[in-house]
Amino acid sequence: MIYAALKSIGAYVPEKVLTNEDFEKFLDTSDEWITKRTGIKERHIAADDELTSDMGVEAAKIAIHRAGLKINDIDMIVCATISPDYLCMPSTACVIASKLGRTNVAAFDISAACTGFIYAMSIAKAFIESKAKKNVLIVGAEKLSAIVDYSDRSTCVLFGDGAGAAVISATNKKSDAIADVHISADGNYGDLLMTPGCGVKNPCSQHAIEEKLCTMKMKGNETFKIAVKTLTSDVTNILNDNDVQTKDIKHFIPHQANYRIIKAVGDALKMTSEQVVLTVSKYGNTSSASIPMAMNDIWESGRLKKGDTLLLDAFGGGLTWGSALLPFAGESRQ
Repeated sequence: MIYAALKSIGAYVPEKVLTNEDFEKFLDTSDEWITKRTGIKERHIAADDELTSDMGVEAAKIAIHRAGLKINDIDMIVCATISPDYLCMPSTACVIASKLGRTNVAAFDISAACTGFIYAMSIAKAFIESKAKKNVLIVGAEKLSAIVDYSDRSTCVLFGDGAGAAVISATNKKSDAIADVHISADGNYGDLLMTPGCGVKNPCSQHAIEEKLCTMKMKGNETFKIAVKTLTSDVTNILNDNDVQTKDIKHFIPHQANYRIIKAVGDALKMTSEQVVLTVSKYGNTSSASIPMAMNDIWESGRLKKGDTLLLDAFGGGLTWGSALLPFAGESRQ
C-alpha cells in the first residue's frame, strides 16, 4: 500500500519589515488599534523586484534539501497563490520550476486563497496514493503587498508577504501517512473577500485602475463570523471522522489571519495555548503561505519533532475552507 507523507517543510520571508508604527505615519490608525483588533504587530514586505516565484523558490530549496532530495527527484510542483507573477500564464509553478532548473515536470497553480496550502496537500496526496507521482513539491507563496490598497486601513494592515513549501512523498509506512484532508467551498459568499478587477468580469481598464479593483476587498465583520463557525465545525468533523480527540493533537496550526479568530476557534475546540501555533503577530496574514510558514517556525525552533500529530485548518476567499490531520514524517531539527 502506498501512502503520502509530509517529509519536510521550509519557508522564506523578505527582509523588509513593516510595523504598526510605520502605518501610523500615513494612515489614521495606531499600533494599539491594529494589535487589539488583529494581534498583528508587524509583517514582512517583498522588495519591488522580488516576485512571488522568487520567494517560492527560496522556500522550495529549503524544503527539498531537508527532505534529503535533489531537484530532479521532484516530479510535480503545485503552487497555491492569489498573487501570481502573471495574471494568466505562465503559472507561478512553471516559473518556480524554471528557476529551480527542473524541466519536464508537471507544474500548475491553484487558487483557493488562504486555504490554498491545504488544497495543494490534498492534490499531492491524491497523486501519490494513485501512484502517479512519488515526490510532490507544494508551495504557498504570496506577494500580497502588490494587491493591497494602502489607503484602506481595514485591509492593508492585515497582510504580509512570504512563502512556505513542503515535500510530500510516497511511503509504505502507514504511521507516516497523511491521515485525512478535508477541503470544501461555498461560492455564494464569494463577495465577502475578493479582488473584483482584472478578470473578465471587470477587465483591466482605466476605470479598474482608478477604482482600485485589482486590490483585495473584504467585508470584515461578516467574514469573521463565518470563519469562526466554519473552522470550528470543520475541525470537529475531521477529528470525529478519524476518531481523534483534541488532546491527541501536538500542534494545532490554523491559518494565521487574525488572533481573535484563532483564539475563538482554539477556545471552542478546548485547545491549550501550548497546542496552538501562533505567528500572526510577526508575519500578519500571508494567505496560502501562512500555514507552512508557521509550521516552519516551530520546526526551526525545535518544537516540531518527527511523529508529532499536526492539525491544520484554514479559511479563505471563495469562500474556501479545509483541514488536514497528519503526522510530521520528516526529520527533527538537529
